[in-house]
Amino acid sequence: MLAAYLETVEARRKHLIVYGDPAETDLTDQLATRNVTVEHRRLPPVDAPPFVTIHDEGGFVGALTLEDVHQLLDPPIIRPGSWDGIRDSYRTILSVLEETLFATLSRRQLLATTREFEDRAYRIGTGTLSVTFQSLSVFTDQADLYRTLGEETALDIHVYGRPDWDPPLLEGVTYHPDHTGLLSPFWCVAFDGGGDTTQACVLIAREATDGYVGCWSYDPEFTQDVLASLEEGGM
Repeated sequence: MLAAYLETVEARRKHLIVYGDPAETDLTDQLATRNVTVEHRRLPPVDAPPFVTIHDEGGFVGALTLEDVHQLLDPPIIRPGSWDGIRDSYRTILSVLEETLFATLSRRQLLATTREFEDRAYRIGTGTLSVTFQSLSVFTDQADLYRTLGEETALDIHVYGRPDWDPPLLEGVTYHPDHTGLLSPFWCVAFDGGGDTTQACVLIAREATDGYVGCWSYDPEFTQDVLASLEEGGM
């Protein structure tokens, strides 16, 4: 299912229009994706800052300042519970670019989005949060963070990965050995919203030669489908 979803989103092409001096706002290379086209237009001679509008088959989706786009390209890495002052602006960036397939997502971009989703789960404090790792040994660096999530919330946390390490027992955390390796190529984070469907979110990315191919969604039904798929091994 995870691979099929990425293929479905890839077919939904988005069009970005960058307004500003092309010499100063060229984002063609930075926003290189497999289903986004980038067009540049000059702003009229007024003191408006450069901005980007996003369109899909249905028309206008949203707009971001050029500063917002750069924040997406070089995002902050912040622990859950410490997002005050930046949470709303970064969530706006992610929501405008929901279900946009990026072909060159960096590990930093994925980690920043993961942290934002973990922050949602931490603040809601209940519900199901599922996370995949290539192997359970990769979870080593995240164990302290998930110890905090488990001890300070009532979250039902599920961690998936190849069984190459015996992870520590953590309150609220259940480990699921991925014996088949079907989940190994994917970076997936899904939170059901803890009873608040407006907080449901899911990130799916697949490792590629030059980074990751991936996207995110805030559709609560799809999030539930992903959670169910993970329980079944990601098929």
